[in-house]
Formats: sequence, C-alpha cells, structure tokens
Amino acid sequence: MQLKIKDGVVELSGEPILNSVNIEINDQSKIAVVGRNGCGKTTLLKLIAGEHKLVKLDSDNDSFFAVSGKPTIGYLSQITFEDYSKTLLQEVRSAYSEILSLKEQVNKAQQKMEQTGDTEDIKTYTNLLDTFTNLGGFYFEREYESAIKKFGFEDVKNRPLSEFSGGQQTKIAFLKLLLSKPDILLLDEPTNHLDIEAVEWLEGYLKNYKKAFVVVSHDRMFLDNTVDTVYEIEYGKTYKYNGNYTYFAKQKKIRREQQLKEYEAQQKEIGRLEDLAERFRYKATKAAMVQSKLKQIDRMEKVYEPQRENLKTFHTSFQPLDVGVKDVLSVKDLKVGYDSVLSNVNLEVKRGDKVGIIGGNGLGKSTFIRTLMGHVAAISGEYKFGPRVSIGYFDQQLAQYSSGNTVLDDFINEFPNLTEFEARKALGAFVFSGEEVFKTVDMLSGGERVRLALCKIFQKRPNVLLLDEPTNHLDIVGKETLEEILKNFSGTVIFVSHDRYFIKEISTALLDFKKGETQVFEFGYEEYLKKSKTPVEQVLKENKPKEKKTYTTPLKEKAKKEKAIKKAEEKIALLEAEIALLESEQQSEENLSDYVKLAEIGENIEKLQKELETAYSEWESLAE
Repeated sequence: MQLKIKDGVVELSGEPILNSVNIEINDQSKIAVVGRNGCGKTTLLKLIAGEHKLVKLDSDNDSFFAVSGKPTIGYLSQITFEDYSKTLLQEVRSAYSEILSLKEQVNKAQQKMEQTGDTEDIKTYTNLLDTFTNLGGFYFEREYESAIKKFGFEDVKNRPLSEFSGGQQTKIAFLKLLLSKPDILLLDEPTNHLDIEAVEWLEGYLKNYKKAFVVVSHDRMFLDNTVDTVYEIEYGKTYKYNGNYTYFAKQKKIRREQQLKEYEAQQKEIGRLEDLAERFRYKATKAAMVQSKLKQIDRMEKVYEPQRENLKTFHTSFQPLDVGVKDVLSVKDLKVGYDSVLSNVNLEVKRGDKVGIIGGNGLGKSTFIRTLMGHVAAISGEYKFGPRVSIGYFDQQLAQYSSGNTVLDDFINEFPNLTEFEARKALGAFVFSGEEVFKTVDMLSGGERVRLALCKIFQKRPNVLLLDEPTNHLDIVGKETLEEILKNFSGTVIFVSHDRYFIKEISTALLDFKKGETQVFEFGYEEYLKKSKTPVEQVLKENKPKEKKTYTTPLKEKAKKEKAIKKAEEKIALLEAEIALLESEQQSEENLSDYVKLAEIGENIEKLQKELETAYSEWESLAE
C-alpha cells in the first residue's frame, strides 16, 4: 500500500490553505504533522481522508494524489453510533468483527474435526486457526479490556451509549477507531482530554501498530515516543524530516542555517561574476569572457533564501508586584469533591515552588484548584494562603469564554485605569495588534482566547499562579513561550496539566492524585518517572500478547502429534523469516547511521533468536 500526494494545492472558500503538499504514506509509516495553529494540519488530514480535494491546476505542474491498493482509512470527523442502546463493551467489541466471525468458524471447524478425524477437516481447522492467530485472536480481548481500563471506562463498560455525555461518546468512538486498526489511521490531537495514563497506553499501542498512522499533535513527548517521520507545514508548504520531534527540531535549525550559508555564498559569487561582467561589458576583446560569466550565472542551480521562520508568539517580562511571604499555602487533610470525596490532600507550598498536579481524570485535580479559589466548598479539612498572597487564576473553561465585546473593550473593562494606548500595548505583546483588537471575543479561536486570558492574568502581576490546563489550545511555539515565562517567574506556580513535556520543564515538585488519596513528590517529573514507574515500558508489558492457547481434541494421538509437529515447523519458518527481515533492515542505508534504531533492531534479533532456539528444542522433542 502506498498513498502519495505531490505538489498538492487545497483551497477553502476560494482561499489557498495548502499550496505545496508533498507527502508519502507506506505500509508502516509512523508520521507526525506539525506546524503553527491555522497552518492547515487538520486540512491535510481531511485531504488524506477524502473530505477535501486537490485544486486542479492550470499550469503544467505535475500535481497528483495517488493511492495503490485499497487501503482503509480511519478518521474521526463526527460521532455516529448505529445503535445507542448498545453497551460501551458491545460497541468496542464490534471493532473486532472479523476476529469474532473467524472465532465462530474456528469453533465449528474444531467440532467437525473432532467428530470426523478427517485429514481435510484437520487441514481446514489448522488453516483457520493460523489466520485467527495471526489476526491476534488469542489476545484481542485482553487488548480491548486494557484500553477500556486506561480510558477510564472499566466501571461503566456495561452502560448503554445513550447514557454517556458528548465528550465521553467522543472518547468511545476514538477508542473504537483505534482498535479497528485501519490501514491508515488519522489522529487529530489524540492526547487532548486524555489523562497521562491513557496517553501512555496510546503510546504503547501506536509503537506496536502494524499499519500506518498520521498524527497531528502539539504533545512533544508523545511525538518523541511514537513517530519516526515528521512533516512540517510552514507557509502552506510541507517539509519532510526523518526522525522524531526532537530530531526534527534540531535538523530544522541545522537545515535553515545551512541553507542560509549556501544562499549567502551563492549571492556573493553571483555578485563577483556580475561585477566582472559589468567591468568588461564594453570591451570588444572581452565580449566572450563577459558572455561566459553571464552564462555561468544562468546555469547555477539557484539557492533560495530561507523564509523567515514563523515564530510569532506572545511575550512578556512577567514578575510579581509583591514577592510575598515565604509560606505561600498550607493544606491539611483537605477532602475535595461535590456529593462525595474525590481526594484527600495534604500539601505545603513555599515561595518560588512550581507544583505540577498530575493524575487520572475525575480524581479531583481541577476540583482541588477550584476549592482553593473558593468556587467549590471543601467537604472537610482546611487550607490557608499566607499573607500578601495575590492570585492569578486560569480556568480551562476560559477557552470557551464568550463575549460580544471587542478584544480591546473586554480588556479595558477589566483594567479601567489603563489608557487605550497602554491597553493596546499590553494586547500587542500577546499578538493582538492592529485591527485584531476590534474582533469580538466570540470570533476568537480557542488559542486566541487563551492568550487573552493570560494577558489579563499577567497584567495583574500576581505572586501566585493557579493554572488549570493552561496549554490546551496552544501550539508548540505557544507552549514553549509559556514555559519560558513560567520558568523565569520568581513567584509560585500551582498547575494542572496532562502535557508531560510541559510538566517536565516547569515542575519542581509534584502532587499526584490517586483514587481517594494524593502523594507529594519533592522533585520534578523526570525524577518522578525514574522513581515511581517507567510508563511506556509498563504499557508495552501490559499489551504483550498472552501465550497462545491450545485447543485439546480427542483425536488419535498420531494426528495430534503430526499437527503439533507441523505447527512447530511453521513457527520455526516464521521466526527465521522475521530474523532475516530484521538483518536486512540492519544493512539498509537509512539505518546504518541511526544508532538508536540499530540497537533496537539488534535487541529484537537477539530476542527472536532465543525464541528460535526454544522452538527448535520443542520440535526435536515432538519429532522424537
């Protein structure tokens, strides 16, 4: 299977969104699409899914969209369930319709084989069992049970779909899409609204995904752990980089610097040749030389000046008006929740601490922040802020903040003592300049509303920040900007986030929400991972297929032994083929300089060779 787009152009409402798309998807591609908000990432996914079409060009440019084979493409554009009376479990199981159908055929074939003992019936059963095994028939139930648990639905899996909220139905549809295993899986911000445990499960699932996927995400750690190719969209064009996100970021910088050096060197050479030609232009004896220099310029393969990188973002030198006291917050046996207790919190926060709040969805993280703000009453226990504490509060619902006022009026209403010039200067630092300040708040995107909310918070210059998912709706450049601001902030930060990279960059301590309880770690996220768990490895371990089950039959011992010997020989052949394939990958040019990849391949070969030795021992035992 191969899907290829060359020099593609996409327009929406007559406006060009993408003007030079070049992308190639093969059988096991693991691709990330990155770029600034509004650059056309989702448009590209919809183009691949067939929801958008390429513009037919009048020029002679060789533009095309080509697909070989008939790949199934999975893309979650809207939520539709055929039967809302089905339970969540039934809906998720329907993703395995082929395996479930095959399971019935295997059971029937087994019964017939046991009754007749006929050679053809044994052969039919064996072939069906092989197909069932190769499709993952012996571990698919464990796979979906693990997924349901990680997505937080274990206790409600037998509830009908109609009883779930719109957001929950979206997660269920997404889960079913993942487990249905299309040939090309298209994922648009899949980690949004997933807690860290679910994101880690998704990473493990995608690392073991046998087919192709294309993911749009601003989660840098997620991209580092899942993809091996990055396509960046900048100014409507796609640029390909081999490697994960961190490698892409380094290579992009190197490539731009190299291109700029080559461009400047070529311009210098062109200038020298032009000066030479101009000096001797009117000397008849030098006419041939002049023409030679001009032709030399024409024959040059032009190096173009790299476009200025799109790094437009907000900026501020934000420090508190009052540094405040050393003891910022004391929390003792604080039970948070609504009708029932979600968690019990004990916490001491000092000036300058940056406390990251982590844990699963529905355990009380946001409720804790709202309790500290006085928006939710504590069930029991106490909390106390120190004197001279001034709080800047960011609620994740601010991205849905609605107002018919213009951005400028909305900001001045918050700060009536500012002049219009001062208000526009403050808004300009958050990329609201020119006519943009006259857009109504209702016209703003989610990311723009987040920027407006942050602008208001930073204008007040508090010494304590309570932030609930501040990176939602921000692109990667926006996240990096906020990270720098918070790292340089001398005050105190208490924040909830599911973005592990953001947590790693900011936190000096962690408050981990478990079921009913919380635990404080007096160190950052990297140390937390080392001391508490290794998430991706654990996920892969959980998703490792169970040992294949064997069907016992009352057939004659001879037929049973012959069948076992045949299966052992097939297993040996399969392992030898897999080892040969990996050894050829070791020698491929693209992998020879990728030492991480070579190490991974080497580990897999060593593992398979051990399995092969075991398989040979089993075969010899059976043959004897």
